[in-house]
Amino acid sequence: MQADVAVIIAAKDEQDRIAATVKAALELPGVDLVVVVDDGSADRTGRLAEDAGAKVVRHSRNRGKGAAMETGAEAVRLLDDGREMPRHLLFLDADLAETARDAAPLIEPVRRGEADMTIAVFSSIVKLGGHGFVVRLSRDGIRRATGWQATQPLNGQRCLTRSAFAAALPLAPGFGVETALTIDLVREGFRVKEVEVPLAHRATGTDWKAQVHRARQFRDVARALAVREPVIAGRLDRLRGFK
Repeated sequence: MQADVAVIIAAKDEQDRIAATVKAALELPGVDLVVVVDDGSADRTGRLAEDAGAKVVRHSRNRGKGAAMETGAEAVRLLDDGREMPRHLLFLDADLAETARDAAPLIEPVRRGEADMTIAVFSSIVKLGGHGFVVRLSRDGIRRATGWQATQPLNGQRCLTRSAFAAALPLAPGFGVETALTIDLVREGFRVKEVEVPLAHRATGTDWKAQVHRARQFRDVARALAVREPVIAGRLDRLRGFK
């Protein structure tokens, strides 16, 4: 099979799982490039990813998921220079470990020209420590903005054509990136398809660190939605003196 897909993994302090994730991603059909963006890790994430076969780009400080995704895509663009057809972009979370090899179904609809972006729906739901309020915020916001109902709106496992990714730039910052990416592409008429995959990631806990993480997610998703809701966006513009 012709190599036509690059995997991009944003990672911060994932030394326990990153090597297994990279190795599994390299087994995916049509994947000949894995780019890991070490987003300000304080551990050996970058070194272990490189040893596992990834190209590694490092942020000297943590810049957030959206910025890491943009950095990874730009690295692929530079490596694609001279190729007749740019690679499709498959974004995977760093903590998938060996289950990353099961992401192949995300690629096929994009490769066949049936979708511009696929979003994973995990067939095995991990019981999370939260109460789903961030998921509901994102799902309801996407539905209000586009009329489209997302099953797992915060799922970061996505495959995109290069043109679809370019149309969504600049990406929303932080954890608002998935919500904004879906809204922006659906509004622009790109074809978005959900695909069930047997992937699994680490469950979110209930300790204070998990609660802080969840609060940051809520903040970033709310910000991404605010600038995409016409009424709210208009109010924000007036407050900033733009109107």
